Amino acid sequence: MTRRPDRKPLHLNAFLMSVGHHEAAWRLPESPASGGTDIAHYQNLARIAERGRLDSLFLADSPVLMGDPGRRPANKLEPTVLLTALAAVTEHIGLIATASTSYNEPYNLARRFASVDHVSGGRAGWNIVTTAGADAARNFGLDDTPLHRDRYLRAAEFVDVATKLWDSWADDAVIADKESGVHARADRVRRFEHRGRYFRVDGPLNVQRSPQGYPLLVQAGSSEDGKDFAARYAEAVFTAQQTLEEAVAFSKDVKQRAVGFGRDPEGIKILPGIVPVIGDTEEQARALDDELDRLIRPEYAVRQLSKTLRVDPATLELDRELPADIPGEDEIEGAKSRFTLIVELARRERLTVRQLIGRLGGGRGHRTFAGTAEQVADTIEHWYDAGAADGFNIMPAVLPSGLELFVDRVVPILQERGLFRTEYTGRTLREHYGLPRPANRLFDTVDAAAGHLGIALTEVS
Repeated sequence: MTRRPDRKPLHLNAFLMSVGHHEAAWRLPESPASGGTDIAHYQNLARIAERGRLDSLFLADSPVLMGDPGRRPANKLEPTVLLTALAAVTEHIGLIATASTSYNEPYNLARRFASVDHVSGGRAGWNIVTTAGADAARNFGLDDTPLHRDRYLRAAEFVDVATKLWDSWADDAVIADKESGVHARADRVRRFEHRGRYFRVDGPLNVQRSPQGYPLLVQAGSSEDGKDFAARYAEAVFTAQQTLEEAVAFSKDVKQRAVGFGRDPEGIKILPGIVPVIGDTEEQARALDDELDRLIRPEYAVRQLSKTLRVDPATLELDRELPADIPGEDEIEGAKSRFTLIVELARRERLTVRQLIGRLGGGRGHRTFAGTAEQVADTIEHWYDAGAADGFNIMPAVLPSGLELFVDRVVPILQERGLFRTEYTGRTLREHYGLPRPANRLFDTVDAAAGHLGIALTEVS
């Protein structure tokens, strides 16, 4: 494999999932029983990730109890609240949280992320999701998941309103002139009176513009609508790809779409998820991987798989391949891209249901592999040089040990190869990712923005 011509240090994000990404991680002796709600556990993970000079850490979320709580720890603290506690014990690492555009309002969410950016000194990121699943919908007065297309249309307008809110204060609005008695200039704080299909918001926000201007915008959907959304808005994309060829194609596709939206494709960082199980030897790593798979309770896993595939669990026989009459992606209104990835993986490798739930147990469709630290580093370098990724979303199978092994064994190899930083050189999350601070649409280019967006601007008196 030849080196990619634009070889720059890659980006690494730590995806923190309670006690680990593997379905059975909680059953190991080392696993903290209350990891899902133990703030000390998460603070320890944040310190480990920062010790490795990782760009960021990431917390997933969904406004619903995910799956059967008998299956694995299901407690989930609200992530933007948790980020404030992690900001207090770290200085450099970026702090990314998931929040849904389907079940929030722009004003409240923009305020929360602006607050986290202020609290952390410019380290906040927002993973923008549209939230699939009837269970979540019924928590918000709906009978079922809104249509896939409608969710993305709402998400686009949501992000447009949120960025207007973050831009409603000019950077120089607050002057705090005690002599004159003027704290902020009224002409540098503006309403914008948004009137759209989904939202009516006047603004301005009640939080001044934050250190980064906006939090880093992250997206994780890989459907056609998801890729268009990423190309239009995202600055980092978390994706699940099983093969190198698929990952290369995905990266090229999203970046080409970005050009169509008038964006610089280098302004989007593609970060596939990987679940490394690391051992002193390959045999040791495989033994741990096998042990975790043996600890999966098949009855829980089959129910979860049947829900994902929209089939009767009675049709999923453990020692047979998937039945032929699985629905097509067009029939799915939920997580379309993940549905297709799972079905294609099972068909391509002719996996039995038992084998499939083992493969999904570690990463829910993300690429998993067991090996030595050197082998993990080799895989990362190979994918990076092939143009499949600008970095990786690291998903330790077991926490905290999996993150410690990655930081203490894999990161030094990547540093020796010149692929990863040895020290932080920036202060904000955007600086870690090599991305600029956004211009303010309502002030830096106010006339052009008003004409293009059709917004009315009024100062706050």
